[in-house]
Amino acid sequence: MSRPIVAILTGAGISTDSGIPDYRGPRGLWTLHPEYEKLVTVGYYMTDPEIRRRSWQLRRQTHALDAQPNAAHRAIAGLFRSGAVALRVITQNTDGLHQQAGLPAHTVLELHGTSRTVICTACGARTPTEDALARIDAGEQDPPCQECGGILKTDTVMFGESLDQRVLSEAAAAARACTVFFAVGTSLQVYPAAGLVDLAAGRGARLVIVNAEPTPYDAVADEVVREPISEALPRLLGELPLTGD
Repeated sequence: MSRPIVAILTGAGISTDSGIPDYRGPRGLWTLHPEYEKLVTVGYYMTDPEIRRRSWQLRRQTHALDAQPNAAHRAIAGLFRSGAVALRVITQNTDGLHQQAGLPAHTVLELHGTSRTVICTACGARTPTEDALARIDAGEQDPPCQECGGILKTDTVMFGESLDQRVLSEAAAAARACTVFFAVGTSLQVYPAAGLVDLAAGRGARLVIVNAEPTPYDAVADEVVREPISEALPRLLGELPLTGD
């Protein structure tokens, strides 16, 4: 028998137990500090040195690079290692915790890029984010590219930027092909990521939503789970059938 094809879309909620705050939850960054959205909006970032300074300071203060995978990340990696299903992970997160948990990079589609590297907006050079933060700790408030002097930003998709079309196309293909689609820790309010649910459900996939707050897709889901993600997801993945139809 064929293996089930499982796609898992993850959002900020899967990483809150790792100490990384979410964005749109009751205690989310955007909820408590709406002005923070400017810090990750490309138009403001590219034209205002003060916005860049505050953006770098926010990244330093959140300590996201120090975060460790939690039980939910580890459960997904364990499912992959089991070989029981054909798995593709699509994430709205930029924290790299899926890879840290043991998922090979080629199995993770990072819709919004990665915060673990920085890119020069002028010459395209990429360097580790840790190096840029070390320069900030040493006193540089808005460190320029050391290759050409251009503006540096984390290698993430900011508001006002387009998603990588190759990554988005692969994510859409995974959503269309899967037999089970999990939406985990995501508000399902941001498109085109939320539209992946439509693609999966439209092809008859079983839809499971695991999120603390209601989402626009709860009414069409086969199962909605409000339990803490790091507790619920290991159980739900463990209940998956080991063979396909």
